[in-house]
Amino acid sequence: MMAPGRNHKLKVAWGLAAALLLSACAPQSRVALPPPAPVVPPVAVPAPPPPPPVRGDVEAYKALVASEIWLRNAEVYADPVPEMLKSIVVLEITIDRAGNPVGISVYRSNGFKHLETRALESIVRAAPFPAPAPGVLEGPGCVTFLETFLFRADERFQLRSLVMPALAAR
Repeated sequence: MMAPGRNHKLKVAWGLAAALLLSACAPQSRVALPPPAPVVPPVAVPAPPPPPPVRGDVEAYKALVASEIWLRNAEVYADPVPEMLKSIVVLEITIDRAGNPVGISVYRSNGFKHLETRALESIVRAAPFPAPAPGVLEGPGCVTFLETFLFRADERFQLRSLVMPALAAR
């Protein structure tokens, strides 16, 4: 026979277990929760439209590309071109119908490799350029021209396409 105290403890334990089971099955009181916030998909911001194609001839387009290079590079100078230049680097640049440079090479240089590299990098840094007009494009849908970089002694440069109109106006 069981001890009376122990029997009482078992009854209490079974009663608590039964109460817990019943309470878990009983309907829960509903608390009004705010509805979940609707999931808003991120809005894709459209890319700005490309600039309109540049009208005119190759020389006008070349001057526009030169001005873009000048604006996007810190190593330029606006002072008059000095009598003596440290280096002159001529690049051959090919730009596709979308304004992307697809070919850049050194056409002529006096051997300062680091200045050749600086000229090449300035093109890449300034790209993409405005799209050339269909009349400017050559056979495969590109335009190719030469641009001359005029490096002075402190190794800052000016672009011949921007300097020549100023010299002609004198």
